[in-house]
Amino acid sequence: MISVENLKVEFGAEPLFDNVSFVINDHDRIALVGKNGAGKSTLLKILCGQQKPTNGTVTVANDTTIGYLPQVMRISDDTTVKAEARKAFANTIAMRRRIDEMQRELSQRTDYESGEYQQLIERFTQENDRYLLLGGDNYEAEIERTLAGLGFLRSDFDRPTKEFSGGWRMRIELAKILLQRPDVLLLDEPTNHLDIESIQWLEQFLSTSANAVVLVSHDRAFINNVTNRTIEITCHHIEDYSVKYDEYLCLRKERREQQLRAYANQQKEIADIKQFIERFRYKPTKAVQVQQRIRQLEKMVPVEVDEQDNSAMHLHFPPCLRSGDYPVICDEVRKDYGSHTVFDHVTLTIKRGEKVAFVGKNGEGKSTLVKCIMGEIPFTGNLKIGHNVQIGYFAQNQAQLLDENLTIFDTIDRVATGDMRLKINDLLGAFMFGGEISEKKVKVLSGGERSRLAMIRLLLEPVNLLILDEPTNHLDIPSKEVLKEAIKAFDGTAIIVSHDREFLDGLVSKVYEFGCGRVKEHLGGIYDYLRAHNAQSIHEALSAEPSQQQPSALPQQSAGQPVANSGKQNYADRREQQKKVRKAQKAVDECERKISQMEQRLKELDALLAQSANAANMELVTEYTETKRALDEQNDKWLELSETLEQEKANLEQVTPN
Repeated sequence: MISVENLKVEFGAEPLFDNVSFVINDHDRIALVGKNGAGKSTLLKILCGQQKPTNGTVTVANDTTIGYLPQVMRISDDTTVKAEARKAFANTIAMRRRIDEMQRELSQRTDYESGEYQQLIERFTQENDRYLLLGGDNYEAEIERTLAGLGFLRSDFDRPTKEFSGGWRMRIELAKILLQRPDVLLLDEPTNHLDIESIQWLEQFLSTSANAVVLVSHDRAFINNVTNRTIEITCHHIEDYSVKYDEYLCLRKERREQQLRAYANQQKEIADIKQFIERFRYKPTKAVQVQQRIRQLEKMVPVEVDEQDNSAMHLHFPPCLRSGDYPVICDEVRKDYGSHTVFDHVTLTIKRGEKVAFVGKNGEGKSTLVKCIMGEIPFTGNLKIGHNVQIGYFAQNQAQLLDENLTIFDTIDRVATGDMRLKINDLLGAFMFGGEISEKKVKVLSGGERSRLAMIRLLLEPVNLLILDEPTNHLDIPSKEVLKEAIKAFDGTAIIVSHDREFLDGLVSKVYEFGCGRVKEHLGGIYDYLRAHNAQSIHEALSAEPSQQQPSALPQQSAGQPVANSGKQNYADRREQQKKVRKAQKAVDECERKISQMEQRLKELDALLAQSANAANMELVTEYTETKRALDEQNDKWLELSETLEQEKANLEQVTPN
């Protein structure tokens, strides 16, 4: 459907990529990968005709339609959600008008025997058959199904689009593109503005309903579930793998190992040739051989090794003042927008040093509560920010707020103060913006590069409470891991709004679930939260029946007891009991490890004693007897420890609110 031949793109002295050729066929679902700035978004723009290459051609087959969703889109409209989505069927609606006009004309004319009347009937029949083939009047139902799949409620359909945030308006644009059913879909980070439920709906749609797809995404699970082919931009060219992303990683590793071996062999050969040339350069008897070696060296094609992006993003949050014991305390917090209650009876306490996650479907109030904590919007109830709390806030739209006409260096120079002005180059280098790259203007940066630049702004002042709203949007997979490790090492408190299960795993010690106007506290990590819901994913957990959800984050207030004190006491009791459970579990695990070692040793001794040469070996017989006795003791001990563990778990359930 689309053929790319000898494509070359230059933005400076060095090409972005060169001699790129590939074909997009029917039912290809391609993951376009490469490090940030490699040219993924540029290639998509060239494929859809928005940008011209320096050299090369892009040939699109006749009647092939292309739908393109960019990372950032400037949206200006004044219609309702459904009316905006209906624009995807502009041709179908125009066809319906033509059919109605012909039908009206047929009913008014009386020259039934004329040639013009017969031609009109033929045109009407052809147009009507084509209209029915395209689905006829079913497009309204298709609009509603697509909008609902992308997270819109039926009550949202008639709301003006200007009432929605940029992320939700991007969903409308995605809906319009999907509804057009183009032959080739070009999607640049489509999941950045979607929640778990919508991502899974989009996965299903692309897998079953889309024809050909070229996808740029840093969501590893998403691209694995959707794609069947991987094209990597590396070393200014492409490598095409007819496999999913996970399989591509294995093949790429093998390919790079082969390249490294070939490179090492070539370097050894070059060194040997140069040594021969230097040794015999001035000997007349070796002149012919020397010239042969020189020509051999000139004709040698260097072995290229695929790029290994080792320029990891080294995040380091600066030292900060120690905050109070409880940076955030909410007591019966409520937020209304007109007649709509976002949440009510929110009572929670976040302790200094804790890393907590806010999870929930879009629209349930995660970002709204963050704005309440930031003091950006009014609310009812009591919300106390602790002593000496200094907040660092990273919002979803932070990257879009950058001045596009400034350079990377100037962007940071304008906000840096004090000694930090002397360390700007070091900071930029840590975020892979070192050297000449720092002179690039913001407007030429990719979405991932803009997010990294926005993250730098967060590091310029010491903070002890980090609030990160979807921090991994636009970050590639290695950068996510480095950011995760930096937050782990952060001395202060962190609130992380995210739907990325892999990012939250091992990072947070408490999960707050937003849903049905309530906020429920779950002690433990993200997988503890999933186990409590008997779910394999956050999507499954959030899809639980409302009746299973609890109305508040902490137990209800006891008579005559202050809410805050009750919450603190219950929290302390649970933490203490959790320590006992962990200690008991550790003892059981250690006992099981010893039992496994002894059982393995007994098998080895059995094999040795079965040999005739060892039949009278008393050392082996004695070791076997002692190991067997020790194993029996460990088995008895395991039974006791297991009973203790079960009792401690039961005690934990008693102090955990239902």
